[in-house]
Amino acid sequence: MEQKTTKEIRGKIFKAYDIRGIYPDEINENIVYKIGRAYVGFLKSYFKKTDQSCRVCVGRDIRRSSPALFESLVKGITDEEADVYDLGLATTPMVYFASGRLNVEGGIILTASHNPAEYNGLKLCRKEAVPVGENSGMSDVKEIVLGDKFSEVIKKGKVIKKDIKKEYLNYFLSFANLGDKKFKIVVDSANAMGILELDIYRKLSKNIELVSIYDKFDDSFSNHEANPLKAETLRDLQNKVLEVKADLGIAYDGDADRVGFIDERGEIIPMDLITGLIAKIILKKNTGAKILYDLRSSNAIKEIIKENGGVAQECRVGHALIKKQMRNEGAIFAGELSGHYYFEENYKAEAGSLPVIYLLNLMAETNRKISELASEIKKYFHSGEINSEVKNKDAVIKKLKENYKEGEISELDGVKISFWDNYEEGKRWWFNVRPSNTEPVLRLNLEADDEKLMEEKRGEILKIIRS
Repeated sequence: MEQKTTKEIRGKIFKAYDIRGIYPDEINENIVYKIGRAYVGFLKSYFKKTDQSCRVCVGRDIRRSSPALFESLVKGITDEEADVYDLGLATTPMVYFASGRLNVEGGIILTASHNPAEYNGLKLCRKEAVPVGENSGMSDVKEIVLGDKFSEVIKKGKVIKKDIKKEYLNYFLSFANLGDKKFKIVVDSANAMGILELDIYRKLSKNIELVSIYDKFDDSFSNHEANPLKAETLRDLQNKVLEVKADLGIAYDGDADRVGFIDERGEIIPMDLITGLIAKIILKKNTGAKILYDLRSSNAIKEIIKENGGVAQECRVGHALIKKQMRNEGAIFAGELSGHYYFEENYKAEAGSLPVIYLLNLMAETNRKISELASEIKKYFHSGEINSEVKNKDAVIKKLKENYKEGEISELDGVKISFWDNYEEGKRWWFNVRPSNTEPVLRLNLEADDEKLMEEKRGEILKIIRS
């Protein structure tokens, strides 16, 4: 198959927060080589480096195309006179960890996360996991790649093998505080990079009986998509939790920067409730700390943060935006409805298995089941995210703002209109409608403090969106 030219991939593989496309049609060795060179050019400009002292740590996932793309990426980086720390197979949180622990200017993970096997991509960061996104360097890298003007290679950088896994695992193990409690957990790694996180649980064998499913690397992801946000991907995990009478089920996404949970009854725990549970643990030692929650999350999350002595701050959706806001406002933890959880302990980035450790700590401390802890937070009725194809997204949002102008309107991300504060119990509700950056789609999230009201308002809003 003939590989596409640089111009043909314009606007396709460069996303708001990463680079991603189908191999080899949209992303290939030629493009990745140029990305490697362009990324180093960006780093040298950002850090004002003119010598050969630029260093980048690079990890990769197990996709079939990853070895060839890795070789091209490394060649591109070293052809720009930068050194590469080769981390080998790694999760995305491991690369973030390495970008803070090693003496580097940046890090790259070669992965397409939860996308099907034919995809591949790259997530870029600066030192200490500062993301390279749409407004923080991605456009610079894209411009250099599309300009396709690179200087002649005079002196190449070095490639240095570096295994960060042991240090990473031991660091996050240090947060476990399980006492003499014993738990049985089931972990679904979806045949993907979450397999590298399993040693954390094995090292806690005095407290944890580990049952693992889909724990062999499979670059075709033949069992199911590695995406815990989709309920259908969790069915095998739910069944196994019930079969072995486990206390908790854990599902990693493709690059292990997201995680979903199943309670001991085999039921899915909404990901925003996990934000609330982790906030309770964190605020015990950090009274008064600021915690971010994305604007799709239940109102109950804001309430639980405040009740436990924290400062609750709503934020936009998207990892680069959240990490930037955490730094700007001094937040120490953030949670997203998609299962991303961001920790001060990993340079304000995702931390693989730390959400699991914190939940087990909470279960050990309270001697309560995870379903009981989650049910205390789940006070209201949430629609979940509902996607609708829409031709004129701006017109629909304008109509919603006009129809519901009596509510409290926020345009932080799309439009969020709330009828909550100062409203009677049983009549409180809010909705958020966000446009997709890449599709003709509007995403609706809606919540009410009464189930019938939630269903009524959900139908009402969807009628407007889809008319």
